[in-house]
Amino acid sequence: MKNYFKFKVLPYIIYFLIKAIFFTNKKVFHHQKLEENEAYVFVAWHGDLASQPTSYFKLRPNGRIKTMISQSKDGEIITKVYGLFGAGAIRGSSSKGATKALISTIKEIKSGCDIALSPDGPRGPRFSFAGGVITIAQKSGAKIVVCNSKPSRYWQFNSWDKFILPKPFGKIDFYMSEPFDISDLEFEEARDFIKSKMMLNAII
Repeated sequence: MKNYFKFKVLPYIIYFLIKAIFFTNKKVFHHQKLEENEAYVFVAWHGDLASQPTSYFKLRPNGRIKTMISQSKDGEIITKVYGLFGAGAIRGSSSKGATKALISTIKEIKSGCDIALSPDGPRGPRFSFAGGVITIAQKSGAKIVVCNSKPSRYWQFNSWDKFILPKPFGKIDFYMSEPFDISDLEFEEARDFIKSKMMLNAII
């Protein structure tokens, strides 16, 4: 019964809670223009994941996107929540199933599907930067788009990622950077460049 609730019922509760919260907020989108027929790698910090489906599907209402989610039991819940929003999943992380997930991700990009990644997920530390984003972008040739949100009122959880959940009846600013190419950058240079862009609108 406990597992039934956790994996069958809880994802719907989380989904409708997020939908209700975002419905009550004024939303301001600071989005850059993207090419309609080009697939991108969207990156956001793990603590900001609640805002990203709203931001992405505002920009690309008919978009096709898959996000890399760990193979843990918590990852199963996140997979189902994101599925309710319309996002697919590639199961794997830097610690488990990495090679298979990497190959699947590059194939998805080549087929025209956007990819969403959290460089500091699934275990942190917060604002750390795993190299998967760089490898995927350079091997696929896809450009990167950095995503952030800034709610005027929010709860910040005492989790490793300091997870942010906006409070109702406020204002949320959604940010997406211009797409940028890292194909000619060395690993450390690319990492520092991407991280600097991700920190611009991050909630500390």
